[in-house]
Amino acid sequence: MSADYSGTPVRETVYDPFTRPDLFEGVRTRRIFAFFVDVIAISILIVVAAVVVGFLGIFTLGLAWLAYAILAPAVALLYIAFTLGGPEAATPGMRAMGLEMRLWYGARPYPLLATMHALIFWFSISFLTPLILLVSLFSERKRLLHDIALGTVVMNSGALER
Repeated sequence: MSADYSGTPVRETVYDPFTRPDLFEGVRTRRIFAFFVDVIAISILIVVAAVVVGFLGIFTLGLAWLAYAILAPAVALLYIAFTLGGPEAATPGMRAMGLEMRLWYGARPYPLLATMHALIFWFSISFLTPLILLVSLFSERKRLLHDIALGTVVMNSGALER
């Protein structure tokens, strides 16, 4: 048995949907609801950050207002990096829905991988249309295209602990 970057033990086996179907029950639906919870949380954080930047702009004679150009993407990427790439391996929306992300061999995602996961998701949706989400209907682990590309798996956290 090996360990991931945080020192937690990692199993060398792949999560098999045929031997452990409980890991993947309802994942697709709960991912959708988790996405909406996270969008609301990120929107609230963006509003708070915009107010802070607004006040900073007054004190810096407008210089801080240049941060508005990158405010929304920066807040969203930091949110993803520190929640999905953190020790819980899940965003608050994913935790609320009982989901957790792991790499294909069992390790937890790290902040850079979590950021890349979000970027690839948004670029694939933007360029390949939302129809790319239909990939999950044909994947036995209910993985999306960006999950497959990065080697990640989203599973039920309760079943994962058992």
